[in-house]
Amino acid sequence: MSVTVLIVDDSKLARIVAAKALAELQPDWQKLEAGSGAQALEVLAGAHADIALIDFNMSEQDGLELARAIRAVRAEMPIAIITANIQDEIIAQAREIGAAFIAKPVTAEGLSPFLSGAALKLRSIKG
Repeated sequence: MSVTVLIVDDSKLARIVAAKALAELQPDWQKLEAGSGAQALEVLAGAHADIALIDFNMSEQDGLELARAIRAVRAEMPIAIITANIQDEIIAQAREIGAAFIAKPVTAEGLSPFLSGAALKLRSIKG
């Protein structure tokens, strides 16, 4: 199954770290990158992504706002909010919109449970 993951973070270094963790777990999966919420929506308008990893703390629009916008057009897409800002309120808001929560810095160990669940969900949707 070919899977494409959209990594959204306004930090290029954070996108590299997330991509490295993703490649360690799923070397055959493709990745797309965006440096802002607006750029992420442009990427999604022109390319297909199956999963989104979204930084919470971005300048123009926070990750929860972007996740809601994606959810409006791609209700079934597995989404994870990534942040070093670990607050119960952010975790609760992520869960409200059906998004997972992953602490920064992103590691293969931290990403693995989300990707496993996302792969199962994608199989059931595509299957």
